[in-house]
Amino acid sequence: MRPIIGVVPLFDETKDSIWMLPGYLEAIEKCGGAPLILPYTTNKEVLDECFNMIEGLLLTGGHDVAPSVYGAAKSSVCGEACAIRDEMEGYLLGKALFEDMPVLGICRGIQFMNAYLGGTLYQDLRTEHPSNIDHVMKFPYDRPVHRVEVLGNTTLAKILGLGYHNVNSYHHQAIKDLAPDAIPMAISEDGLVEAIEIKGKEFAVGVQWHPEFSYRVDDEAVMLVSAFVDACI
Repeated sequence: MRPIIGVVPLFDETKDSIWMLPGYLEAIEKCGGAPLILPYTTNKEVLDECFNMIEGLLLTGGHDVAPSVYGAAKSSVCGEACAIRDEMEGYLLGKALFEDMPVLGICRGIQFMNAYLGGTLYQDLRTEHPSNIDHVMKFPYDRPVHRVEVLGNTTLAKILGLGYHNVNSYHHQAIKDLAPDAIPMAISEDGLVEAIEIKGKEFAVGVQWHPEFSYRVDDEAVMLVSAFVDACI
């Protein structure tokens, strides 16, 4: 039986609709899981029912995390937030961590994990953490644009190996202050924490890069998603 992976939907205000990048679903399917798009709601009864159906939780990319989640005022360079997503993900992530359900956070996902657990974010890298690395790459998004160093004694080191690895990059926010229970697993060439795991959890991993874009051409993206799916079995 394939483990069922709950996937948080994205939201489009202009069309008042949820949507999904197929790469999230296709990567899970390719790696042995069965993806299930979760409803876009803060109804805890509905979320509880859905949570009981899944073996793993995927936090997707999308909106900026509201600065209120990490106790900051919104700056002029912060992008649009989504209150329903923040509340929904906070509820689901809390349940997943309490029950030690495997979690994978991608892009916004790693940012939300860190903010939820008491860390902070750069609201805009270009103005708050300028560097010679362009973290907002241009299409196509399945190619590497910079390197990260994977640190020792981490889950990511077991999956990908120590040392430098090439990643794609499409984000304007990132981890600033690390949450107390977050362990850094990979650091970018300009000093950003680009991967974390949560202390004491079987598999609670966040990455700043985008395996949902690169899994078709990058074996390491497949290795990461496969490790997540395997943890859900």
